Amino acid sequence: MEIRDATAGDLPAIVEIYNSTIPSRIVSADTEPISVEDRVAWFRAHDPSRRPLWVMEDEGEIVGWLSLGDFYDGRPAYHATAEVGIYVAQKRRGEGLGRRLVEEALSRAPGLGIKTLTAGIFAHNEASVALFEGFGFEAWARFPRVADLDGIERDLLVLGLRVDD
Repeated sequence: MEIRDATAGDLPAIVEIYNSTIPSRIVSADTEPISVEDRVAWFRAHDPSRRPLWVMEDEGEIVGWLSLGDFYDGRPAYHATAEVGIYVAQKRRGEGLGRRLVEEALSRAPGLGIKTLTAGIFAHNEASVALFEGFGFEAWARFPRVADLDGIERDLLVLGLRVDD
């Protein structure tokens, strides 16, 4: 398995994996599938030297991806903090790919000038909460009932980890 910088040609697979999470109402706050065109500007905003977007490839197939995004709209004082997003192909969930992607982020964060990582996760997404907590992330904030998913109000947790300590 290889983890590498995403290319524009990877965007359809990235979007397909993302869209596969929407129906569960566990991972994404989107309620309808997005298009590749919807994600072009987002893709271009990922600078491999600062805020990378990585894909995990297995025998030529993209099976997961990780993005490091600007925290709090990229305001300058937060330059050393990044938000992690991880998505794994539906047929490959439960194989430890998310764990491998988090390991990659933790090992490469200091070289990207990142001192703090955050992750926004729905509180009812127990698997993702456990994944991040397993690496030492702690709940830094809880936003109660901020998401309305088909009439069910859900809490958002913000987990964080200082990576340069």
